[in-house]
Amino acid sequence: MSLKARRRGAELEEAILEAAWDVLTEQGYAGFTYEAIAARAGTSRPVLYRRWPHRDELLLATLQRHWVERPVEVPDTGSLRGDALGFLRNAVAERGRLISLVSVQLADYFRSTGSSYSELRDRLRPPGTPTGFDVIIRRAVARGELPDVPRSARVVNVPFDLLRHDMLMTLRPVPDEAIIEIVDDVWLPLLGVRG
Repeated sequence: MSLKARRRGAELEEAILEAAWDVLTEQGYAGFTYEAIAARAGTSRPVLYRRWPHRDELLLATLQRHWVERPVEVPDTGSLRGDALGFLRNAVAERGRLISLVSVQLADYFRSTGSSYSELRDRLRPPGTPTGFDVIIRRAVARGELPDVPRSARVVNVPFDLLRHDMLMTLRPVPDEAIIEIVDDVWLPLLGVRG
């Protein structure tokens, strides 16, 4: 590669993080090495080490770029039920295959670090960042569909937790009937909303 065509700065970082994502999704954490990522990105290991001295830092940067900076769209349909169904459908469409794949590919990371998916999520998501269902609840309160009362994070996020559970248990996209069941038969009654 000539000096004129050499990538630098943001362009190089983007190429590295794209290559890192490809390596992670194809080879898992065990194959997530500086050598594999540098080869895929068309750069050298020292370039990676300068930016991310530890492999876990590179992993977090990769996940940050591909998960946190590209959130699932939270639709605004004008109703609590419509927003919840739309958000879960978007999650399946945008991330269904990847949630299962990345969770499986990160098993070695969790074993080697002694951490969990929730600890990783907490490291990636800045404190106080609302979840998609926090946004949905806030809109429903503003529209007068729900009373403005405290709700636990567990109750608020039950739909996504159940969706993720189904994805991990089946390693398949969650069918629409299951999404409707999660919202209509579990979450809305839990919130005190009657059909």
